[in-house]
Formats: sequence, structure tokens, C-alpha cells
Amino acid sequence: MLVDSHCHIDFPELSERIGQVIALMHDNDVACAVCIGVSLEGLGGVLALAEAWPAILASVGVHPEATGVREPSVAELVALACHPRVIAIGETGLDYYWHKDAPEWQRERFRTHIRAAREAEKPLVIHTREAAADTLRLMREEGAAAAGGVMHCFTESWEVAEAALDQGFYISMSGIVTFKKAQTVREVAQRVPLDRLLVETDSPYLSPVPYRGKTNQPGYVKHVAQEVARLRGLSYQEVVDATTDNFFRLFPDARTKVAQ
Repeated sequence: MLVDSHCHIDFPELSERIGQVIALMHDNDVACAVCIGVSLEGLGGVLALAEAWPAILASVGVHPEATGVREPSVAELVALACHPRVIAIGETGLDYYWHKDAPEWQRERFRTHIRAAREAEKPLVIHTREAAADTLRLMREEGAAAAGGVMHCFTESWEVAEAALDQGFYISMSGIVTFKKAQTVREVAQRVPLDRLLVETDSPYLSPVPYRGKTNQPGYVKHVAQEVARLRGLSYQEVVDATTDNFFRLFPDARTKVAQ
């Protein structure tokens, strides 16, 4: 079975046809998908899906790009992480693409999430875009290694991947790995130790080939795994087995939650 370690099926493109989304997951042997929280205001929708569907788990966090939203405290994140369907803290991190001034509020928000993850003993889901040096620095300063986690939708260099691996983090490949021009991402997919690799869709975005340009969904994660297998010279099943085992190792209570 496969796991989509990162998706946003609470977004209307997917939530409005959630039955079809779940059916395609079943048809493609995707046993589990993690619906990622990006704001406190939207968390209710994330949790509602996780409560309604045994194949859906959740995370709680405020996305680094989000503005005009309520800022979480460490205590609030820890309390929300106690929900029985929540397995991670995030999506958190740094994103300087839209914020060229590298705002301090973003760095403080990231620190809050790392502290909450350590206290709640939940892994982190980290997003970084044009902010790799600061992301790795804050991870070190706040002791993110104690919580562990995943660098999701990885688009950075091998050197950044290696630095994250050195802190005990996993690396997750999205549909970008199927894009022929994404040579840096494809190189990382070849070099990451197989026991530290995850796959995801980040749906409804970043559909893999052959669905590029269309709305992405968790059932398409198999195409990510197929391309990773091709790049590494492995069988598809080897990648399925490894990435699924890795997911349940990183999120050890997820297996029983999915089975419930």
C-alpha cells in the first residue's frame, strides 16, 4: 500500500467531491493520506475529514505564507495536537518567495511550531522556499531534531537535503520529481537514503505527469513513486514498501489510527 504524506483535500477543489477522491485512493492502493493544516481558522475542515474517513489523518499548523490569520501559541498547538486524528505539527517553516524582506514574524512563527512539536512529541512538517539557510539555522537553534519530521515537497539542493538528513529529518518527493526540467529535485530523489524517503502529492497542486496541469489528488501519488523507482533503478514495489515503512516509522501511531 501507498501513503500520501502531504495533501490539502480540505480545499474546495477536492473536498466538494471527497467521495470520488477517496474512491480513487482505494483504486490505486493508497491506504492513507495526511490532510495538512495551514491555519487555525481552517482546522475544523481538516479535522472533519479526518474524523469522517479512516484513511485520512491530519496535522495542525499555520503555513509560513499565511497573513491576516490568528497566530498560534505553543500551548494552543500542543492542545490541538492532542486530537486523536492529528499526527504532526505543521505545515510550518519559512517561505521568502512572496516575502522578500524575510520577515521576522515568519521566523517567530516557525520557532513556535518547533517548540510545540518538541513539547507535544509530534513530528514537524516543514516547508521551505528560498529560505533554506534560515530554515536549517532555526531548526538547529530550536532543537527540531528532538521532534523529527519531514521536509515536504522538497525542491532544494542535495546539500540542503544532506543538512536536513543530518538533523534526522526525512525528505518527501512530490509530483515535481516527474518534471523533466526539475533536475535538482530528481538528483535528490536518487541520492536520499531509501530509508529516509517519503512521497506525497501536495494536492490539489503539482500534479505529476501524466496529469500535469490538472487538479492533483492523493490517488496520483503512485506516479510519484513510479518515477522515484525509475530514477533509482528500483522496482515500483520496492519504493512503495520503503516509503510506506518510512512513513509509519516517522509517525508510529499512524498505523493504528488508519486501521480504526
